[in-house]
Amino acid sequence: MSETNKKQSASSGIEWYLEKFSSFENKLNGRFQSPIHEIRKKAAGLLFGMDFPTIKNEEWKYTNISPILKFNFIPSVNADVVNVTKEHIDSYVFNDFDYHLLVFVNGIYFRELSRAENLQDGIIIDSFGNLEKNNPELLKKYVNKFSIIDNAFNALNTAFAYDGAVVIIPDNLIVEKPIQILFLNVSEKENLLIQPRNLVVAGKNSQSKIIINYRGAGGKEYFDNIVTEILADENSVVDFYKVQKENENAFHIEKVQAVQKRSSVFNHYNFVFGGSLVRNDINSILDGEGIECHYYGLYLTNKKRHVDNHTFVEHAKPNCMSNELYKGIMDDESRGVFNGKILVRKDAQKTNAYQSNKAILLSEKARLDTKPQLEIFADDVKCSHGAAIGSLDELSEFYIRSRGVPEDIAKSMLIRAFASDVIEQTKIEELKEQLNHIVFEQLHRKEVTNK
Repeated sequence: MSETNKKQSASSGIEWYLEKFSSFENKLNGRFQSPIHEIRKKAAGLLFGMDFPTIKNEEWKYTNISPILKFNFIPSVNADVVNVTKEHIDSYVFNDFDYHLLVFVNGIYFRELSRAENLQDGIIIDSFGNLEKNNPELLKKYVNKFSIIDNAFNALNTAFAYDGAVVIIPDNLIVEKPIQILFLNVSEKENLLIQPRNLVVAGKNSQSKIIINYRGAGGKEYFDNIVTEILADENSVVDFYKVQKENENAFHIEKVQAVQKRSSVFNHYNFVFGGSLVRNDINSILDGEGIECHYYGLYLTNKKRHVDNHTFVEHAKPNCMSNELYKGIMDDESRGVFNGKILVRKDAQKTNAYQSNKAILLSEKARLDTKPQLEIFADDVKCSHGAAIGSLDELSEFYIRSRGVPEDIAKSMLIRAFASDVIEQTKIEELKEQLNHIVFEQLHRKEVTNK
């Protein structure tokens, strides 16, 4: 496809969604008058003048989104409601530990399948839609305040924002149980556009663990287009786990925008196990002194899947540290992309910033494009980055096999050792072995455990 045709295709895709905006507004009922709808209409106006990004855009040079533009996706709020049972939900959630649970099916909140019981005073674990109806001023205080619209996907999400997960934690509260949020996408009849709008606000001196679990079912292609905004206020600790294990016919794009205040700690864990074309934009602004920001990522690709992880850490104030550890395992004819950028502002003296991206290729046809970036405008800093791409260590494999271990088990042991550097960072013990199981399940290799 020529660049001219790509631009025409992108423009026609935007026209398709703008034509659906009126019918979407009709679904809002009383929410049509809420202050959030003014944000939607402004985003729709911005979308009108935009194109979807192409490989001519520097930030998208390794990811061609034309497979997404082949479909005219229908906003899920305009589609038929899908009924799922508790048994369906139980087969997708992480278990063996106690947690609060929010369930969304095709991006729409299912109250009867959710459970957020015996909540501590002041905590809000609810849906975007419920808060817009019941407390729109609270929602308006935060929505679109941290994440700016910097491409057509962000504008599309904001214009059609209907539902999503909202977690608001008051000051001085330690949330005792993890909060698990399941987004189950079931697409049997229509090509759906599913657009969660997620918000996490962690008050001063609070602590929380949040797991967002994206799963897919059904035979039709669908498109997840997500925006997640996170505020980590002073002295807060936020452990944010994203696990994405969707169908091979799923398209998945998410922007995470975190803002951190003084002495806060933000740990982002990103596990990518599914999807045909996946793009993660993960951004943090370190807006105070004494902040810690940690990014841990593990991405698996096989067949002809494409996974693109873009990270951006902005050090705006002095005496902060950031650390990134990303690992990829690629098989068959799949492709991975890692673009990690660290920006150190002039005032951000005494910054410590580290970044590491390593990948193993299990096939000669697999490919990884990696682009680490450092922009430093301060004098007194310690910053480093590194990238390494290779295959499984033949010497280590030979050593293991010399002990009588079969070849497939030896390879699995090396894969587990490679992935464990990331998985072992998780703070929910019961989650670790379940993540390890997914690794081998996804790669269709014999599983090994530590037992």
